[in-house]
Amino acid sequence: MVEDDFLSQIDLAGLTSRLKRLSDTILYSTKDFYKSVGADIEPNWHLMFLLLKNNPDFTITEISEKLKMSHPAVIKIIQKMKERGYLITITDKIDSRKQIVKLTEKSFESLPQFEKFWSACTMTMQELVADTPDFLRNLDSIEEKVRESSYKERTLKNLKK
Repeated sequence: MVEDDFLSQIDLAGLTSRLKRLSDTILYSTKDFYKSVGADIEPNWHLMFLLLKNNPDFTITEISEKLKMSHPAVIKIIQKMKERGYLITITDKIDSRKQIVKLTEKSFESLPQFEKFWSACTMTMQELVADTPDFLRNLDSIEEKVRESSYKERTLKNLKK
């Protein structure tokens, strides 16, 4: 614990703010990393590249479900990636309400270089969690508990105690 860090001092009451702060710190640093190596991509695009590389005919809804992200959040990422030429969307021939998302030739040409960047990012994460070998297992456990009963539901139950 850092002595002058208020969020650390308030223990679990500051957990969500600390998680957000950590996430933002890593996100902005990753953006800076991409900029420094001349990559015109965003940190959260990594997931989309990996998912569509292995599943070339996913719809927006399927992507949303697979990534457990909201439909509007997925659409926002897709739109930015389309603007930069990494994705195209094609109207489904069977159901015109559905949009199939595909990587472009530019994506496939860029993937080998991007995969080097992502490998370096993964090594950095391994360094950061090296002293906490159960970190991902503990995170999985917390996420599972929240899926079983939401934070809101749990908090309302605790309020009644």
